[in-house]
Amino acid sequence: MSHTAHIPSHRKPRRSASKIALRAGVAGGVLSTLAVAAAAGTANAAEPVSETIEMPTLTADLSAQIAQSADATQQAADSYESRAEQDAAAAKAAKQAKEDQAKAEKKAEAERKAKAAAAKKAEEERASRSSERTTLSTQSTSAASDTSDAPAPASGSVGTVISFLKSQLGDAYVMGASGPNAWDCSSLVQAAFKQAGVDLPRVSQDQSTMGTEVGTSNLQVGDILYWGGKGSAYHVGVYIGGGQYLDAANPGKGVVIQDLSGYPASGAVRVL
Repeated sequence: MSHTAHIPSHRKPRRSASKIALRAGVAGGVLSTLAVAAAAGTANAAEPVSETIEMPTLTADLSAQIAQSADATQQAADSYESRAEQDAAAAKAAKQAKEDQAKAEKKAEAERKAKAAAAKKAEEERASRSSERTTLSTQSTSAASDTSDAPAPASGSVGTVISFLKSQLGDAYVMGASGPNAWDCSSLVQAAFKQAGVDLPRVSQDQSTMGTEVGTSNLQVGDILYWGGKGSAYHVGVYIGGGQYLDAANPGKGVVIQDLSGYPASGAVRVL
């Protein structure tokens, strides 16, 4: 027995031929696979990339979206501009309405003041006429108590009417005449009251419907007397106080002063 027989050998055991062959086959397969993959990679690299054909479609869609977004932005801008214009118009209309209301209120106030002033003036004139009538009536009563037939003196607007009538005494009576030297009953009355600023109708029928109806027992100087029915009167004259009246009587008398007792009137109206 060798003296080294008991020492284990440091040599690697030989691989079996089958294992070596198997490993060679696996290695060859791997290398073949790698070669095929490399060839395929080279071939694919030489061919054009087909995935880029989708880019035009994506670009068109993106352009459409951008265009839609731009349209939406423009619409929003237009909407804001329209709203701003509407708000401005509304503000302008409100301002104009306020100005118009202020003008209307100012005008109404001016009209109210004017009416109040006119009413005050009319009241003062009525008070003045009432005072005139009171004075004339007092004077007429005094004259009557003195058994005098002279009519009471007159003043103011009523006095203007009476003075005009007296200035026509002796003028002729002519049917349809209107002065200055010939009259009929209604033209004389119309002309007399025109001197005091009162416009009367031309004919006796219409004159009997003017002013305020008063009883013949409550006459005042300046009242218009009428004979016949109200609205159908056939004659008119003016009361001058003291139970007398002045009228354009008829063609035989002309313009004269007469007593009511001899020819009582049917009614009377007051326009002053």
